[in-house]
Amino acid sequence: MGSRRWPRRSTPGRAVVAAVALALALVPALAGCDDAGPGAGEPTVAVTTPLLGAIVREVVGDAAEVDVLMPNGADPHDFAPSARDVEELTHADLVVENGLGLEQGLEEALDEARRAGVPIFTATDHVRLRHPGEGEELEEDGEHGHGLEDPHIWMDPLTMRDVVTALAPAAGKAVGADLAPAAAREERRLVALTREIRHDLAVIPAGRRRLVTGHDSMGYFADRFGFSLVGSIIPSFSSQAEVSAGELAGLKRRVEGLGVPAVFTELGTPRNVAEALGGELGIRVIEVPSHTLPDDGSYASFMRTVANAVLEGLAP
Repeated sequence: MGSRRWPRRSTPGRAVVAAVALALALVPALAGCDDAGPGAGEPTVAVTTPLLGAIVREVVGDAAEVDVLMPNGADPHDFAPSARDVEELTHADLVVENGLGLEQGLEEALDEARRAGVPIFTATDHVRLRHPGEGEELEEDGEHGHGLEDPHIWMDPLTMRDVVTALAPAAGKAVGADLAPAAAREERRLVALTREIRHDLAVIPAGRRRLVTGHDSMGYFADRFGFSLVGSIIPSFSSQAEVSAGELAGLKRRVEGLGVPAVFTELGTPRNVAEALGGELGIRVIEVPSHTLPDDGSYASFMRTVANAVLEGLAP
């Protein structure tokens, strides 16, 4: 008997097999398409200012992507968001803002994020706030731009430590991670940084520990490190206020009477006014990067830069 031949089974062509395999491979991806989009995947923390962003990154680490809305060096008092910025805010897992009206141009976008259910952490809700008249020769007339509370909390490392303490549980809940260890490390760094700066500034004698600034932005720095505030070219918490001839004349008298050796300008200070003041009084004009991170993006480097500028202007 010859060998038996079984009927040949029909098989699909190679092209058909490949098409089926591709379709099966795409099923999981297609099934997840409805869930894709902003907010999917890695958690996102949106931060309004670069200085806050530097602190938030230290606390959050790799647990989430940290997006800072304002470009480094931008004046937060007049920053206006783009459509993309608004989208980032409304799709973030957490928004971190400074508060006290510092982000004036972002207020509508922040309100939209609140309506969308995005949790918002306001840094100034968690610290002791300064008011006009604390350590300075200013009249409490309510003309300080943001009201009667100073929003420039990032000028003091220990105030930022309080922000870190409050931020860790709020951000941890939003991104689903335990941020307590990272927060504890950052708190220790901020304490050490404060000690370092205090030591470096100790060479400035009591009679020279007086600050004249562009606007009222260095109050927290002055309080922490033992300086008094003689006044500002723009006596307001906002750089968007205008120079008053009468107030400027009063500032000149105080500077001359106290023998203040330098005036510190910053973002938003009219350069020509500062130079005229320095020229008339024969004192130095030194720029302080009060709203700008250095190239390494580090908050500690920022504070050292501010302290070095003060040393340059006031040390004998």
